[in-house]
Amino acid sequence: MTAAPAARSTREPVSVVMPVLNEEKHLASSVAGVLAQDHPMEIILAVGPSSDRTEEIARELAAADDRICVVPNPTGTTPDALNLGIAASHHDVIVRVDAHGELAPGYIHRAVELLQSTGAANVGGHMAARGTTPFEKAVAVAYTSPIGLGGGSFHLENSPEGPAETVFLGVFRREALLAVGGYDPSLLRAQDWDLNYRLRKSGRTVWFSPELEVTYRPRSSTRALAKQFFRTGQWRREVMRRNPDTISPRYLAPPLAVLAIGSGTVAGLAGLLLGRRSLQVGLLAPLGYLGAVSGASAVMRRPMEAQVRVRLPLVLTVMHMAWGAGALVGLPAELRGTEAPDERR
Repeated sequence: MTAAPAARSTREPVSVVMPVLNEEKHLASSVAGVLAQDHPMEIILAVGPSSDRTEEIARELAAADDRICVVPNPTGTTPDALNLGIAASHHDVIVRVDAHGELAPGYIHRAVELLQSTGAANVGGHMAARGTTPFEKAVAVAYTSPIGLGGGSFHLENSPEGPAETVFLGVFRREALLAVGGYDPSLLRAQDWDLNYRLRKSGRTVWFSPELEVTYRPRSSTRALAKQFFRTGQWRREVMRRNPDTISPRYLAPPLAVLAIGSGTVAGLAGLLLGRRSLQVGLLAPLGYLGAVSGASAVMRRPMEAQVRVRLPLVLTVMHMAWGAGALVGLPAELRGTEAPDERR
């Protein structure tokens, strides 16, 4: 691990960088939540070309509090927003916050302490997914279960503190960010994972602490969830294409499952039509998968309402199949590094 830096005050000021696009509904409350952290800070709102009152609200917030400034982000993409915000920042500690995120009390102060005590380049914590409807609550359960997202440390409540592959959002040393080139503007998704990968490859430490919690609001419909995970699968394949050493069974499982279930279903249906039992065996793939997902949902040892548990098999299936399909399809060559404006968030 990198040696801890010389002692600094735990009240060391920070620069909070927030990518903002079409956030009329949430921006004011998100900024108020950050200011409530009671820590010396500046807040940089990197505002993309929004179709609502987002930019007007951002200007009003900046006019009312001299700790807030607005930086235009002409492309509207998240990595460009982050890089522009970092370039406009004035402090040695950079705190990434999303406009939908809700920081736990004392988040920034504790993160600064951890940066100092561990010598890490980036510290982050638990993505606490919390929903309000039964469907959203089921998505939240899937997010924080090994059978949902494969066991990434920042998704799981009981993950131990220590060096990690990646963390949610992050609190960084500015010099470390600049040393590895900041966020990759061509990665419109998975840019956090890629940045942490480059930090680790440079010999720096990424540190996970369950004390650092950020509330995440999951998608509220099957369609929105499927679209999110399909895009995530596409971009994950792009990251693996660029960095073959990052390929792992955890990332290969969903596309392999899609292939097995798809081919088994086609073979099984053909067997039923042709009366060939040897092909009908293929139906064991989709039936076995559905049985496994339903069984795992039924026996999961977590308190949840019956309406949530009954939706969990659907949520898990959508997440696995959409992610796997996206990874199989990948990004068309002409779309690598670009996305339609309504898919940037």
